[in-house]
Amino acid sequence: MREDQDASDDLKHSIILNYLRTIADFQFAVGSGEVLFPNNVEIFYSKTGKPRQVFLDKKRIATIRPKDGLFTLSILGAELLKNSFSYPSFRVVVMNDVSEFIADGKNVFAKHVLSVDPNIKGEEEVIVVDEDDILLGTGRSVLNADEMLLFNIGVAVNIRYGINSSGS
Repeated sequence: MREDQDASDDLKHSIILNYLRTIADFQFAVGSGEVLFPNNVEIFYSKTGKPRQVFLDKKRIATIRPKDGLFTLSILGAELLKNSFSYPSFRVVVMNDVSEFIADGKNVFAKHVLSVDPNIKGEEEVIVVDEDDILLGTGRSVLNADEMLLFNIGVAVNIRYGINSSGS
């Protein structure tokens, strides 16, 4: 009887994992699901039974937003994507002068943006790096790529987690 339960749990994990990978492929790029969610991830569920958070080695990779079913990335999730996709994928590049503020979890202002993945739209999960492509944080874009480069005032990215801030 226990073997049947284990087989059922393995099948459920496999199905949910495929679902999560499909969302990641849609949200970021084809192949990002495999990068973010290897077979040995641990999936935590909400009270309603829906997948909510994904962990690897007891470190959070991503959380599914109930509002739209898309992911918010942790620092680990951002690092996995950054290391697997070449520049400029998913990145907003900021001046080195402000990198410490961003790493501490402060928002990115448009005037500090040097370059950006041209595919970034407003309200998307992005990875913020410095001029040397060193990860500083992860957050949600407020502006699209063109606006980030064109505007000299206003917030370009709301930082969710800086590499020095807690909660990553």
